[in-house]
Amino acid sequence: MRGVVSRTAISRSGVSRSGVSPRGISPRGISRGGTFPGSGRGGPPRRARRWWRALVAALVGLALIAPPAAAEGAAGYPFRDPALPLAARVSDLIGRLTTAEKVSLLHQYQPAIPRLGIGAFRTGTEALHGVAWLGPATVFPQAVGLGSTWDPDLLKQVGAVVGREARGYHVQNPGYNGLNLWAPVVNLLRDPRWGRNEEGYAEDPLLTGALATAYGHGIQGDDPRYLQAAPTLKHYLAYNNEVRRDTTSSSVPPRILHDYDEVPFRAAISADAATGVMPSYNLVNGRPNHVNPDLNQALRSWTEQDLLVVSDAGAPENLVKSEHYYDTQAEANAAAIKAGLDSFTVNDQNSAPTVEAVTSALDQGLLTVADIDRAVRHILSIRFRLGEFDPAGHNPYAAITPDVINAPEHQKLARRAAAEQVVLLRNDRDTLPLSAATDRRVAVVGPLADTLYEDWYSGTMPYRVTPVQGIRERLGAGGTVTASEGVDRIALKEAGTGRYVTASSAAGGAALTVSGTESGPQQAMDVFDWGQDTVTLRTVANGKFLSLGDGKTVVNNAAQPTGWFVQQQFSLVRQADGSYLLGYAGNDAFNHGFAVVGADGRLTIGATTPEAATRFTLETVSSGVASAVAAARGADAAVVVVGSMPFINGREDDDRQTTALPAGQRAIIDAVRAANPNTVVVLESSYPYSGDWDTGDVPALLWTSHAGQETGHALADVLFGDHNPSGRLTQTWYRSDADLPDILDYDIAKSGHTYQYFTGDPLYPFGHGLSYTSFRYGELRLSRSSVGADGQVEASVTVTNTGRRAGTEVVQLYTHATDSRTTQPLKKLAGFQRVQLEPGRSTTVRFRLAAADLAFWDVTRSRSVVEKGDYEVMVGSSAEAIASTRTLHVNGEVIPPRDLGRPTRAENFDDYQGTTLVDESKVSGTAVAAEAGSWIAFHDVNLGRGARTLTASLARAAAGSAGLTVRLDDPVRGRVVGRATVASTGDRYRYTTVTAALSGASGRHDVYLVFDAPATIATFRLTG
Repeated sequence: MRGVVSRTAISRSGVSRSGVSPRGISPRGISRGGTFPGSGRGGPPRRARRWWRALVAALVGLALIAPPAAAEGAAGYPFRDPALPLAARVSDLIGRLTTAEKVSLLHQYQPAIPRLGIGAFRTGTEALHGVAWLGPATVFPQAVGLGSTWDPDLLKQVGAVVGREARGYHVQNPGYNGLNLWAPVVNLLRDPRWGRNEEGYAEDPLLTGALATAYGHGIQGDDPRYLQAAPTLKHYLAYNNEVRRDTTSSSVPPRILHDYDEVPFRAAISADAATGVMPSYNLVNGRPNHVNPDLNQALRSWTEQDLLVVSDAGAPENLVKSEHYYDTQAEANAAAIKAGLDSFTVNDQNSAPTVEAVTSALDQGLLTVADIDRAVRHILSIRFRLGEFDPAGHNPYAAITPDVINAPEHQKLARRAAAEQVVLLRNDRDTLPLSAATDRRVAVVGPLADTLYEDWYSGTMPYRVTPVQGIRERLGAGGTVTASEGVDRIALKEAGTGRYVTASSAAGGAALTVSGTESGPQQAMDVFDWGQDTVTLRTVANGKFLSLGDGKTVVNNAAQPTGWFVQQQFSLVRQADGSYLLGYAGNDAFNHGFAVVGADGRLTIGATTPEAATRFTLETVSSGVASAVAAARGADAAVVVVGSMPFINGREDDDRQTTALPAGQRAIIDAVRAANPNTVVVLESSYPYSGDWDTGDVPALLWTSHAGQETGHALADVLFGDHNPSGRLTQTWYRSDADLPDILDYDIAKSGHTYQYFTGDPLYPFGHGLSYTSFRYGELRLSRSSVGADGQVEASVTVTNTGRRAGTEVVQLYTHATDSRTTQPLKKLAGFQRVQLEPGRSTTVRFRLAAADLAFWDVTRSRSVVEKGDYEVMVGSSAEAIASTRTLHVNGEVIPPRDLGRPTRAENFDDYQGTTLVDESKVSGTAVAAEAGSWIAFHDVNLGRGARTLTASLARAAAGSAGLTVRLDDPVRGRVVGRATVASTGDRYRYTTVTAALSGASGRHDVYLVFDAPATIATFRLTG
């Protein structure tokens, strides 16, 4: 058995005692370490000093110097002595730094300090599923694919390879190829429309925490003293939308924050599987995450190790610019440092604005040197653990050379990971596996049949094995593979002149012209349909895609769609007269428009309206569907490979609008299935699809992420049965986009998001995945039927392989509170194990379930509680396929009726309507912002013999007043027992105390606070 994980093991782990993007620039001044052109820099400090400026310039000039030889005498400093305790060494070095040197270390690009023999250091090497952006390296499946393995052992091995290859690159350029790795992403995949869905592991916090812990441990290595590399968790907290991501606030009630969003971060940090954390761009409950007090108060309470908290790229400037949270960069940087931020990723390699802002904050008294020392200690602690300041021969990882990059054993692991993450969704009549003995003629068709795509955080693949290549290799010389991408080949002819759009045959491409008088290879283009009227156009002349060049010229120079602004996106817009417009659909909105033909015959995106655009006649040279059908007809089996393009169908800064498969791709599936009954569909995507796959006429269906360089080998391994599929879904696949609430709704309990709360009928449930063999579950057994709040129980079940093939089952344990004071998840993953069994063999799977694993956040007392009651303990192969259930009685706490006579924070409501959680102040606290007609509810309140006074802390920024009505048992028809009025306080952060008399408020009731106008409430109480 492998991958044994229980909720106890994750949530209660003991504490160990032991960028700049080369790919482009993002909107709003946000790049992977970049600044949007023209956005400017932070202003100079109010009391800037000339000598500070001179020193800043000198330090910036040293930023990229290679690590210098130790300065004379530096080798004898205590901080160089590996025999001393780490804390003492860090303190010694901090004591030798000047204030200016300390401040210089707060930027992503930390300059060398030659007088102490200290080299340059850079935070932020991307390493999500392989080392990225530094050059060719082993590319593993996307994180969402690694998640579908449900295999922590495998993820630790993958993480170890990533850390090893990071060391290999570090040797080549120590000052730039850093060992502070920005991975893994542990944001929960709450909504499949999130543009960055491929970066996370699962919608479940236990599974995500287990996999992140394994990946982080792998990156770090197993040495008790030294780090192989330093993993950084992304992105804290409650971040699942790209739309207005730097200004939207995730309104998350306390119980969801504690029991859902925080869990995977807490799991990895408490297991010492992370050395750092990156806050997210968004706000949570009204406060930007880069000044979230959790950075110090929560994250650092989960471990005794130092954590290096790094900003996301450009986020420090957002505090002033897009978010307008602070007036000056000095105020913003000071607030961030006080909240717990240590390293500023902003302005690319130019640290001067950061240094100037922090220096100004020191001059103004917004920061103390002690604040700087605290941040520098967190930074240096990681650098020491990486072995940077130790003599040669001490750090075992220092011996790693670039030879490890894409080593043969790494390629082998990439192939295994790519195979293990494949999920068999459907397999009617045992269509799969194919037989190399009988299925000798295989058609492989579809737009993803003979290509592999990288995503924004991919490394550069050293080689690519496509599905066509992998299947052809598997069949060998005796087999035949017919292939077709299934895309239409077209030519565009200017309607007015009859001349054809013509492409250059040069390898580097050139501007497209309207010059051809006949249709031939230079006029032909292949149309790839990515849905929602977005296509990419590949010219036959040189095999390159159309792109937007300088001066909005249309050129054929792109090997694949890529870049921050994906300028290979176009649309073919049919007009009423049957003609077409060529539209530009890239995500740089300022360039949108339509193609026009200039006097020189060149195509440019020069028309802002359809009326001003050039019209074209579209000629279909060959039909993609017909080509796919021709390839499939007569084959022993047809494999249709469809799916997403990671740079187009949702990605960072671009949420997807639908989870439906593009109509053009579905047409290929339907046509091939009609031509060949033995059709297998491979969905290759970064996210779940909605649709009618469970009722469609496709006998076999597989899902894979974009699985890296070994995708083709892995698919062939699965299709032909060399690998029995064992992947399991880590997200709910909804039947329709209509099943999803607003992407900005973060309260999964109220909205019915994820398998934990979804009451509908999913297309495929969380945990689903089939095998080429079958498994039988025995009855679930509990070692005891009752347990105390501090006790534990063993849950066990016998699993038998009843099929004819060896296979791996992922046994899943779930729990559910049958009766609770609050709304509980319908099911909650409590543990999982991967079980490998030969045919006919059985094994007993055992889980340790602690009563503490059943705890939830009690808003009535702001702490976790194990509630007394009965709990269903369930075991099965998915959240829906439950094989056996037992009841466990837990002798926990009985949550008493609410006592609103004590000061009560308004955020700790039990229910609400129309309200939003906001920041009580810019430093700390959460309040409730109400609108006219909105309300918050507090259930099961003991008002005793009578509450006579309401006292509330309220704010109202707008002019006029707002009324607060207290009702019992119903927000509309309930009895009114009191009413308070708050006049304008002039500022939403300025609170006033309001009182009102209550009448008839006695006994046990649900209490509703109902607002008739906008106001903000922080605390209240009902007293006798």
